[in-house]
Amino acid sequence: MNDLSLRQTILDELEFQPDIDAAHIGVAVDKGVVTLSGHVRTYVQKIAAEQAVKRIKGVRALAEEIQVRLDPGEGTADDTIATRALKIIAWSSDVPIDTIKVIVQKGWVTLEGKVDWQYQKETVERAVRKLSGVVGVDNRLTLYPRVEVADIQHRIEEALKRNAEVDAKGIHVKVDGDVVKLEGRVHLWRERQIATRAAWSVPGVRAVEDHLLIA
Repeated sequence: MNDLSLRQTILDELEFQPDIDAAHIGVAVDKGVVTLSGHVRTYVQKIAAEQAVKRIKGVRALAEEIQVRLDPGEGTADDTIATRALKIIAWSSDVPIDTIKVIVQKGWVTLEGKVDWQYQKETVERAVRKLSGVVGVDNRLTLYPRVEVADIQHRIEEALKRNAEVDAKGIHVKVDGDVVKLEGRVHLWRERQIATRAAWSVPGVRAVEDHLLIA
């Protein structure tokens, strides 16, 4: 697919999604590298636009420069956002709330602290995104150190082989202590996400470096 056709496909997909107001989103494509610009009314729409583009075949990389511009009168005080964030985290996840610190400045939410699993880190961020007045989230949550697992590489490779959506032969897993490096090629952004999630799911993994290329 050439850049012109890919750009039109992306525009069509953004227009098709009912949860995205694409009227003010700009799309540029250069050799499969997509740049999104413009503005939306909520942070949720910003993330939805990014995810929609990543699902499209032919997108090799994404530069996301969309701004969140709240409608006049829809802004929420930072202290109110912080209070609501703590409540929704408590409601939406099994993470002890006393391990997480929420900082809000001009609608930007910063999450600090430690959690046990990567999925908990992702769950907390997804919960906070939905709050009215949020214009961005900086997720600085880290994972508690875990006992080293000797067969991290084997576990990840086996998980990839079990997944029907991934061509495991194209993915190379390297482990250095508790850091996992994923290298090779995949066909879709979805495969890249699955591979990363598989790596994070193994106990003992502290960091995942994603060097996978989309062919």
